Amino acid sequence: MRGREPKVACETRGRRQARESRQARVEVRACEVTLRAPHRSDRKLPDVTINSVLVREIDPPEGEEPIEWLLLTSLPITTAEEVLRVIKMYCLRWMIEVFFRVLKQGCRIEWRRFEHLDRVTRFLAVAWLVSWRTLSVTRLGRDLPDRNCEAVFEASEWKAVSQVTQKRPPPETPPKLQEMVRMVAQLGGYINRPRADEPGSETIWKGLQRMHDMALCWDLFGPGDRETS
Repeated sequence: MRGREPKVACETRGRRQARESRQARVEVRACEVTLRAPHRSDRKLPDVTINSVLVREIDPPEGEEPIEWLLLTSLPITTAEEVLRVIKMYCLRWMIEVFFRVLKQGCRIEWRRFEHLDRVTRFLAVAWLVSWRTLSVTRLGRDLPDRNCEAVFEASEWKAVSQVTQKRPPPETPPKLQEMVRMVAQLGGYINRPRADEPGSETIWKGLQRMHDMALCWDLFGPGDRETS
């Protein structure tokens, strides 16, 4: 289980309290349940049968709230592999929420107003690619920190960003991916301190927009143009 720090000192809610990262031993139960329909005076609603998976921590540390997930799903749970698949999919929930946050706040899809449906679908196709790119850069900087940044960024991108953020000519060799992602995030407002948390999606999507313009200038009439001429 991943640790966390409270965002404010006066926080009293249990789910927002500080906790340390730990390996949790859990027990898993799964069965089919029937949910009774609510009463309606004008009609009778049908009951709903659905699969449920209960994940409960066996021996939490003293003073800590045990992990307990009750998952309701339409996916099959007849085998242990199918139950494990449901749990793994739920573990991706936070990543999915971050992805849709980029769609809504970064790409501002709910603010767009188009007269025709085909324009909406084309915009959504582009917005999904932008959100995927933002989320992949954010995660790769954490998961593969020592990878060469040219696995993700073009030469004009990392050179332009390096010169702007470091205020000196770019190095001869590309920086590591984690270093490059942090520099991109600096363009979006991230404060790059030695013990700072890794940048989140918001500073990354803002930084990527500025990086695109800088890389274009680098290629058209900057050092990048002189290198190719």
